[in-house]
Amino acid sequence: MEDAGSLLGALGGWPGARWLRASWVAYLLVNAAHILGVALLLGSILVLDLRLLGGLRRVPLAVIGPLHARVAALGTSLAVLTGLWLFTVRAAEYAENPAFLVKLALLGAALVNVALQHGNPAYREALRGGPLTGRIRTSAAASAMLWLAVLVAGRWIGFA
Repeated sequence: MEDAGSLLGALGGWPGARWLRASWVAYLLVNAAHILGVALLLGSILVLDLRLLGGLRRVPLAVIGPLHARVAALGTSLAVLTGLWLFTVRAAEYAENPAFLVKLALLGAALVNVALQHGNPAYREALRGGPLTGRIRTSAAASAMLWLAVLVAGRWIGFA
């Protein structure tokens, strides 16, 4: 456990963490970028998942599927990068926060689901307008629930 403490201390001493602690403007901007990443991710993934679940039938999946998948990937990248940066500001505190640990577990599950989806040729075909199987619908339902749970757990961090 001492190694974990050393690592967390080192993260807190990282120049990027020190900069965020020293400048409310820097922290504000990185936090806003994190929220933007979450918005891009959830806004896109929920529309895509809803369409995969059979909603929004009037919108061709071949039109919105690839676009929303790319925007969700961009949002995920931005949210994860800025989230890691924000973590460094109070790494030791976050590492002991039960809500943060739940968020990490849910984030891991959501990312595993993404990997399984995109590793499935039928899913990739469905995004281009192919048939929607039960497995694709199940993974879309899991995706929506997991990403919403990550959002709720993220909000919970400030209250735990």
